[in-house]
Amino acid sequence: MATFRYELIGATINRTTTLTDTNIYNDIHNQFEFQKQIVLADKILTNDEKTYAIRWITKGYDRNKVNLNSGTKRICENCKQECLATLYCEYCVRNYLKEDFSNWTSGNDVIDNLIQKCQMESLMPNNIVEWIPYSNLRNIKYLTKGGFSEIYTADWINGEYDEWDSEKKAIKRFKIPGIQNIIVTEVVLKTLENVESANQSWFEEAKSHLTISNKWADVVRCFGLTQNPSNGNYFLVMMKMDIDLRKYLQQNHNQLTWKNRINI
Repeated sequence: MATFRYELIGATINRTTTLTDTNIYNDIHNQFEFQKQIVLADKILTNDEKTYAIRWITKGYDRNKVNLNSGTKRICENCKQECLATLYCEYCVRNYLKEDFSNWTSGNDVIDNLIQKCQMESLMPNNIVEWIPYSNLRNIKYLTKGGFSEIYTADWINGEYDEWDSEKKAIKRFKIPGIQNIIVTEVVLKTLENVESANQSWFEEAKSHLTISNKWADVVRCFGLTQNPSNGNYFLVMMKMDIDLRKYLQQNHNQLTWKNRINI
């Protein structure tokens, strides 16, 4: 099993983004090919690390192709539909999630329908919103109060979906190569107020977070929803972010087309 130097891989991936001049490489396909060549020409990474980095870049490329409905389609060997993604089939991912609908429920039809709708619009296997059992959260600690919501931190045991397994025809959870221990994802829990009332503000907030995360997880990554069974409180389960939407738009002004901004 190869040992990966993840900091170096991450630095190389970041460099591919920094060096991409969108005035020259003005569509996602040219950008992907340019970034792939940067990785291949890197003098520091091993061949295995380059393969890992290119696979990571390809994940983003697949998401963009499906999101923008752009690129050459292929026939999926499994479902026989025309799909755009390279590392998976977007239709197989959605069909897998749909078949799992009967295996979970939040106990609230409105929330179930919202999550199911998002899953049927999923762009990639490592960007799926879901109902998260509260029992999968550990070390829950109060952090602060933001607006009208209380914010907590927690550890999500065996966290998010990651990759499509073409052999098992299933979505695998995130694992670090070479590490067999339980994977823990550090998350933020944000309370949703008045879920049981006629006031729909909670729904609009949840819908906004889940919809944006479904398309642009690098803006606001929302893993899904959960509920504390002891008091009935619902929470948005989100990744800790170092940047908010406004800062993202400011910093990526030159990279984002107007179509991207409208979609956000």
